[in-house]
Amino acid sequence: MSGRNVTVVGLQWGDEGKGKIVDALAGHMRYVVRFCGGANAGHTVLVGEEKFALHLIPCGVLRQGVCNIVGNGVAFDPATAWGELSALRDRGVTVTSENFRVSSAASVVMPWHKLQDTLSEASLAKGKKIGTTARGIGPCYSDKANRTTSIRAADLTNPEVLAEKIRSIVDIKNRTFSALYEAEPMDAEAIVAEYVQLGENLADMICNTGGLLRQAVADDVPILFEGGQGSMLDVDHGTYPFVTSSNVTACGVPSGAGIPPSEVGRVVGLIKAYSTRVGEGPFPTEQDNETGNAIREAGHEYGTTTGRPRRCGWFDAFAVKYAVDLSGADELALSLLDVLTDMGELKICTGYSTDGQAHEMFDPAAMSGVQCDYETLPGWDCDITGCKTFEELPAEAQNYVNRVEELLQTPVGFVSVGPERSQTIVHNSKTEGLDK
Repeated sequence: MSGRNVTVVGLQWGDEGKGKIVDALAGHMRYVVRFCGGANAGHTVLVGEEKFALHLIPCGVLRQGVCNIVGNGVAFDPATAWGELSALRDRGVTVTSENFRVSSAASVVMPWHKLQDTLSEASLAKGKKIGTTARGIGPCYSDKANRTTSIRAADLTNPEVLAEKIRSIVDIKNRTFSALYEAEPMDAEAIVAEYVQLGENLADMICNTGGLLRQAVADDVPILFEGGQGSMLDVDHGTYPFVTSSNVTACGVPSGAGIPPSEVGRVVGLIKAYSTRVGEGPFPTEQDNETGNAIREAGHEYGTTTGRPRRCGWFDAFAVKYAVDLSGADELALSLLDVLTDMGELKICTGYSTDGQAHEMFDPAAMSGVQCDYETLPGWDCDITGCKTFEELPAEAQNYVNRVEELLQTPVGFVSVGPERSQTIVHNSKTEGLDK
């Protein structure tokens, strides 16, 4: 078992600030691997005055000497990836087959997946909508399970096979979409031309990444596994059906990257100092009021991928403890603590109850109509963005972090007090290699 591998996962509904921590840890890793999700994830990294919003490309691309891998568990969108690669190159970031690889076994997001996402969501009645990003992720995973209507990254390297598959699948999809949604037919030849060209652009980056990573394991080379979304959006363990379509907890790393379960390494769970959610679904601590609006504006809580305003509320320790246990988090990274400055008294949800009956354990399938049990902590009104050590934080901020640590029974290893690389306080961490 490697003692140097690290897995970074979100423990809420996504948008916890994973990009910043992955970027900080990536400087001491040889590989940074995406193992789940697709272009529906958005990780933001601030390097000096430059802001990078990454969707499919792992955050390690901003560090020299790091090979970034899109694993077999990712729904790979070649059009988005090529656009992202081109934009990074335009900004002076080197991206070649030396530092970016795509699993030949990754399922490919195709135009019909995005169309199906849009058509299906539009057909649902109000209150039944999932809140999809319309990036085609769910339909792509559905076709992956269906097998006969799926395209894998390996197919992009074989123009003849790719063209044949596209024509066959487009015929099926056109008939299906016409019957279900009265949709106009897609042009198979236009899709063939576009994706054959994308295949040529990306061919030298597509390879057997599972074999590459297992060799790295054998050689004891450090690997960082970068999660997308958050644990409460996991397709099996989240607030179903208002979830994403892949396994986004640490449980998804072995199958999504192609490595043994023993090599997941040290698990760092990301949490915000408050809670947010994008789209539909249960959100017990939501503050649909002035408090929620104040958090949204102070935290710039708008989606990296969609730009949609996020729903905001108090920190939900009851839900997060479930996510901590699910991924076996060894330590936590608490982000956006600075957003709570000047918020007055702060609340933390410590449990749920229904009709006066306390819930003994968290159940993502039993969140409808629950009441939150809150405890109140004093807030702080001084600027903490310049604090370099935990002791420099005001006593109220220290108490808030300590209380989160107590409720989750897990050490808070890092505390983020701003978006820049230097605005990360190393606290009770045993994870080696934080690079500011």
